[in-house]
Amino acid sequence: MIQRQKGTIDIYGDIAKKWKYIDSIVDMVAEKYNYGYIRTPIFEDFSLFHRGIGDSTDIVSKETYDFLDKGGRRIALRPEGTAGVVRAYIENKMFGDPVQPKKFYYNGTMYRYERPQSGRDREFTQFGAEILGSDDPISDAEVIALAISIFKMLGLKDLKVKLNTLGDTESRNKYRQVLIDHFKPHIDEFCEDCKERINKNPLRILDCKIDNENKLMKTAPKTIDYLNDESRERFEKVQEYLDVMGIDYEVDPTIVRGLDYYNHTVFEIEDTNPNMGLNKVILGGGRYNGLAEQIEGPATPGVGWASGAGRVVDALEAEGVELPIDDGIDMFFLYVNDEEKRSALYYANELREAGYSVDTEFTGKSLKSQFKKADRLNARYIAVLNSEDLKNGEIKIKNNQTKEEEVVSAEALIYFMDEKLNTFSEEDFDIDELMKTKKVKEDK
Repeated sequence: MIQRQKGTIDIYGDIAKKWKYIDSIVDMVAEKYNYGYIRTPIFEDFSLFHRGIGDSTDIVSKETYDFLDKGGRRIALRPEGTAGVVRAYIENKMFGDPVQPKKFYYNGTMYRYERPQSGRDREFTQFGAEILGSDDPISDAEVIALAISIFKMLGLKDLKVKLNTLGDTESRNKYRQVLIDHFKPHIDEFCEDCKERINKNPLRILDCKIDNENKLMKTAPKTIDYLNDESRERFEKVQEYLDVMGIDYEVDPTIVRGLDYYNHTVFEIEDTNPNMGLNKVILGGGRYNGLAEQIEGPATPGVGWASGAGRVVDALEAEGVELPIDDGIDMFFLYVNDEEKRSALYYANELREAGYSVDTEFTGKSLKSQFKKADRLNARYIAVLNSEDLKNGEIKIKNNQTKEEEVVSAEALIYFMDEKLNTFSEEDFDIDELMKTKKVKEDK
């Protein structure tokens, strides 16, 4: 039997409904903040990630799915969303639009070849947000506010925003040298990856999961102690704007994030519920001024974040959040003979076109089994089709909650459903006129 690949999952049933609900909340909240949806290719030129994310990161050096296509081009499956969004911004010359900054949100599949574990798959879904073209600290605060709004709309409560800054290039270079001086005399105590990072990008040492308990990690210098005045004032502004919006946060100097393109503000959002276990981070992001230039675009400041949909589902389960998912259907049609079957198909299609969720029998089971199926589907109403009723232009409908039965004119089926499920106001429609219109159409 062919099985799914390691590090991938099948999403269906009740879990799929949760994922779709999360998608709908992301769409709704992002649009309220005036972020436009963007969809970029799943695969890109490998150099986009090599230059943008940085070849000193584990994502590029170890985890990227890359290959040569039939034309000999080196292609990579996207391991994250930001680089592709910035590439699209540059290639489509969005920087020339008089309306700036450009605000985007995305939701798509990413790929990283890493050891599968809880909250980490090789194929995973991320939703994220980016602001391109604004260097104002208000942008940093707004993307964080957007994330918090999404999580609160989903019902999450145990949230903690953790905030840090890496400073500008001057501050970061100064801090880089301080880290080298701190770690280099004892670098032999660290893993092989950290031995390489000490020269390429010593900030990555702070992100090491293998040596995170080493005493040198606990005594490592803090980024905020090596900021120049401009970077310090900028970070204070970000905090001020978060205060204005009433967003609680904690300054955590240990946050550096795992991508080379970050500078200035970096942040994470944790779900602190004890049921989350050790991996509490459900979102990460920061500012990436300079990324556009690294991939041959004009100087463009940017800030954004990404969140794993799977991690959000974990957080919802950890907090015991019951999503308001409608897991029922409006109507189920039952039938016995071929004439009734054709009517079931006709009326099911009519109701679907009118906006109702409808199903019927497809496997030829008995009437008794069809009643059971309607119950399993949580049908609100059941239409029991009978040849004699149909000849008289009538349909017997049963309320599956109250068990009350009514005989309804087949011509008025849609209006019956409208009335019972309150999808319109009687003041908005002239029922007699609608019925007359329907009769004329049928006569034709």
